[in-house]
Amino acid sequence: MPKAWTDDAPEPMVLQEHAHLKDPLSYKIKKALLGNPLNRHSLSHQRLSKKYALGILSSDCISSSAYGSEQILLALLPAFGLAAFTILMPMTMVVLAVLIIVTFSYREVVQLYTKSGGAYVVSRDNFGPVAAQVAAVALMLDYIVTVAIQSSAGVDALISTFNGLHPYKIWIVLGVIALLTFGNLRGVKEAGAIFALPTYLFAGSFAIVFLTGIYRMATGTLPKYDPSVEGAVPLGQSQGLLTFAAIFILLRAFANGGSSLTGLEAISDGVSLFKAPEGVNARRTLMVMSGILGTLVFGISYFAYAMHAFPFEKGTPTVISQIAKGILGEGAFGSTFFFVVQAATMLILFTGANTAYSGFPYLVNFVANDGFLPRQLSKRGHRLAFSNGIILLAGSAVLLVIFTKASVEHLVAFYALGVFTGFSLVGFGMAKRAKTRKEKGWQRSYIVNLISGVISLVIIIIFSVVKFTEGAWIILAITPILVLLLLRLNRQYRAEQAALKVTQEKSRATSIARHDVTVLVDSVDIATVGAIRYARSLNPRKLSAVHFVIDDRRAEEISAAWASNAALSDVQLELIDCPDRRLPNAAVDYSIRATAAADVELTLLLPRRSYSALVGRLLHDQTAEEIARPISQLERVVATIVPFDVERILSGEESLVQSKREIAPIKSSEPKPLAKPDLTMTQEEIAISHYDENIQPIAKAVWRKRAHVRGNVTSIRTAPSGGAPRIEVEIWDSTGGITLQFLGRREIKGLEVGSTICAEGMVGEAEGALTILNPSYELVI
Repeated sequence: MPKAWTDDAPEPMVLQEHAHLKDPLSYKIKKALLGNPLNRHSLSHQRLSKKYALGILSSDCISSSAYGSEQILLALLPAFGLAAFTILMPMTMVVLAVLIIVTFSYREVVQLYTKSGGAYVVSRDNFGPVAAQVAAVALMLDYIVTVAIQSSAGVDALISTFNGLHPYKIWIVLGVIALLTFGNLRGVKEAGAIFALPTYLFAGSFAIVFLTGIYRMATGTLPKYDPSVEGAVPLGQSQGLLTFAAIFILLRAFANGGSSLTGLEAISDGVSLFKAPEGVNARRTLMVMSGILGTLVFGISYFAYAMHAFPFEKGTPTVISQIAKGILGEGAFGSTFFFVVQAATMLILFTGANTAYSGFPYLVNFVANDGFLPRQLSKRGHRLAFSNGIILLAGSAVLLVIFTKASVEHLVAFYALGVFTGFSLVGFGMAKRAKTRKEKGWQRSYIVNLISGVISLVIIIIFSVVKFTEGAWIILAITPILVLLLLRLNRQYRAEQAALKVTQEKSRATSIARHDVTVLVDSVDIATVGAIRYARSLNPRKLSAVHFVIDDRRAEEISAAWASNAALSDVQLELIDCPDRRLPNAAVDYSIRATAAADVELTLLLPRRSYSALVGRLLHDQTAEEIARPISQLERVVATIVPFDVERILSGEESLVQSKREIAPIKSSEPKPLAKPDLTMTQEEIAISHYDENIQPIAKAVWRKRAHVRGNVTSIRTAPSGGAPRIEVEIWDSTGGITLQFLGRREIKGLEVGSTICAEGMVGEAEGALTILNPSYELVI
């Protein structure tokens, strides 16, 4: 009963965990590796500034410059010989023109779609779910290839410096993927801090290389390599550019060069990672990223042309490493700085792989929330990252690395097709949006996006033809299969939702007057007694116990034990024959007979003894689950499993850790006078709100005195719609908790679980707890 106003004051409790489950070994290992779990309310603090975002989201795109030009030469040299170096620069200019067009298209995407999703969301909103799944599959495959190819290319940079590591290439690549996975499972902010530096180091080191190269060109000391050395890619004979074979080779080289643009979509897939304003920050980062990429691609191609830097058949040393070594020379500074350049190249390629760890989990999160992928991919893990998506990405990339033996040349065959599919869908989708809405400046938007879509589509066709036999056929074959699987999964989800939908005739959960409870008994022990105790608490009209007889001798033992147990003397035990020993069928038959009358609802209680996971499955059956499954299909019958932990008794260890509840010391105190601001304080130091004055710990709140408290909202209780309007809010600080009660209201705008509130009012009591009735309040943002 509530205390009267004249009774002793209730005492607030110190905020303390009163009980929690013991951490299993697997969780202890996870905590040791990944750190303490992050509070979900700190998610907004895990956002990235522009400088971190440039490092974590653009490294894939910028690092593509490390092998884009080399891939063009790999296609040209066997066909055109030394003339390939002359063709390289025009080919590079075409690639850069595509970069500019696609960048302007994505510039609008990140400004308008600030919740991430990129090509997937654009396709879904403008073309519907089928096109969206095409985009989703294309981008998912591209992200998987990104991890594999960037990690492999990074290891190539390492081997270009230390040739003796070549036999261990695959193992090193797998180790890199494992480290990237670990870093990202720790969370977004940590990953951003780790992976931001290489982007700036790579761009800065190659700025020095390019400036040194320009100086050496001006002084006539720029070296030139001999492409005919042993181990180099074989040189073909020069041939005309207008033959069918030559055109095919040129298109193949252009497709290889298109790999330089991969990663451009990563920022659009991670807009929600940016600090506010997300769209503005993402757009600026995108433009800077494209500018850096264009400069690097042009510079590397130009010096490859000027120095005749050429690829080797085994993949190392790389073209970019030859450019750096040739320009820097053999002197003390050049030799030392060459290692810096190679380290920067290796690290940015590794961080380029890391970009996929940001884009892929957010992409599959969007797709899963739309019901086209398993829901588990939309759940945040221990450190607020989408852990399941990260693990799926890493596992798929590992398989691809093993399948291709970490060969960049082989991986390129799988690359870019998915990226340009996304580019094409984004271009056409944004063009359709512009033409449909016809907002200010829509004509320019329509033209830019339409050109981007058409060019990307042409590149897809080129890539599909010239790379078909090299591996593109796998992407072309698997994409429609995966799209159909996603659509099939969505149909399954929608069918399940339709089955669970509350229809109009079932919209109100009406009570049935006659509620009977039956406990299924297979032995008379403490688990059965506990189930009977719980059954009594349900206040049934009729309480009974049933044993299905499959062994006459055991039935007699149960009957005798039941009769001799005084705690069960008021409960009737019924023995029912089960000649075919099919207990689920017998339970269904009994339930149908017990609910023959239309106004009867039956609850079946099934005591279940819980044992250790492995031994329990070997030594004990799972009868309770087998019975509950068919019972759930009957109307007006509910099967409830009542668990009892036998393992706790056997081990003598509690699975729950309970803390002693302590009463906070309470001292009555007179209200403090309002604080006067110190005139010597700076403007930043003066409290903006008067609610910040005289804040006291919740544990110091005294019954029948005014209190001014601040705490985090841990629960919100709203009165039923049929009752008088009322909201009860429980808030806690580090010392205790108190209830705020707002009468006559059903909602408070901006109030949600996890928010912070300051409140002031007279402290009363309700149901034994300190309560402030209708306080004045302020939500803390």
